[in-house]
Amino acid sequence: MAQDTPKDNAGFTLPAPVAAPASAPPAADASAAGAASTATTEPAPAFDAAATTDTSSRDTLIGGVVLLLLFVAFFFAKNAYANGLVAKRVPPNKANASGWWLFIFLASLATGVVLAAVNAHKFLAPLFMGPLVLVGLVALLLTFTSSRR
Repeated sequence: MAQDTPKDNAGFTLPAPVAAPASAPPAADASAAGAASTATTEPAPAFDAAATTDTSSRDTLIGGVVLLLLFVAFFFAKNAYANGLVAKRVPPNKANASGWWLFIFLASLATGVVLAAVNAHKFLAPLFMGPLVLVGLVALLLTFTSSRR
């Protein structure tokens, strides 16, 4: 099989660099220039940590609106849960407290999910997620313990 014949379907190929790097010496002849252009590679772009942690205002605004809509839905779920407990003969003050703990649990869970969706690189850090998970677990525990008769 000859190496000089081009294949019909070569697959993924990188385009030739526009300008030669400054450290590369100029080629003497055309054949050397063609070989040098296929052999040289561009350095990979540097990873900029500041660019990945910068949250755009549009994403933050959308996340805030989604979080506000979820909080309204959770408020209605809290009332439905408390009314369901009162129907099961749980005292109204305990049912209301249990409903609020359910609201706090759902709100902390939704806040963690929305923050992760807005900027996972920045907000999935233990500094942000640790307190949210802790508050959520305590609220879930108190949801069921405060609804006892």
